[in-house]
Amino acid sequence: MTDNKAATGSVPRHVAIIMDGNNRWARKRFLPGVAGHKAGVDAVRAVIEVCAREGVEVLTLFAFSSENWARPQAEVGALMELFLLALHREVRKLRDNDIRLSIIGERSRFTPKLQQAMADAEAYTAECRGLRLLVAANYGGQWDITQAARSLARDAAAGILDADTIEADDLAARLSTAGLPLPDLCIRTGGERRISNFVLWQMAYAELYFSDLFWPDFKHDAMREALADFARRQRRFGKTSEQVAAES
Repeated sequence: MTDNKAATGSVPRHVAIIMDGNNRWARKRFLPGVAGHKAGVDAVRAVIEVCAREGVEVLTLFAFSSENWARPQAEVGALMELFLLALHREVRKLRDNDIRLSIIGERSRFTPKLQQAMADAEAYTAECRGLRLLVAANYGGQWDITQAARSLARDAAAGILDADTIEADDLAARLSTAGLPLPDLCIRTGGERRISNFVLWQMAYAELYFSDLFWPDFKHDAMREALADFARRQRRFGKTSEQVAAES
């Protein structure tokens, strides 16, 4: 399993964000929900800029969960159009800033046009070596663990591996985030206090940060404050404070 033991006072290697509050932001302004999602694009740009500038290696954004299909059809349709538009508009900026885009989640439910746009955007930024941007779309943490377990089960049934020798690292290697640092910091906006089926396995030791700001209002200063809060925490990974202090 990829090590994620960032030292106290350091910048997190991997930040995962649950971007919540777009609809409530819009309702407060007597606007349709899609207006909140459109406004949230500016917040996405802001957190990407801060993370790239501060040296974060991986940023994972929860854009659309596997449960979000249950939302009103008009909203889902508008979200899909916005996603497609954002891929076309933003991908050149990502490559210009050496940011590599990867999309994690089950893609088969998306339209062929959107699936192609995802693949094209990934290919267009594949050679970038700066910030790694993961967008979780039709993603669920339980789905991720399930598809990893299925992969291991198929190999065990085929005699490729011995089921009795499977370790945690073997399952981690089949997850959508395989090969990347585990999330050090998980941020949720919108005032809710839950992780909503987001990178469940990977967040076993992530620091949690909850903001009352709706996502469209979570801009540069808010992101910098979240990183500063992380830097003030002591990460013990099962050890005592004294042990951690002695090692630093």
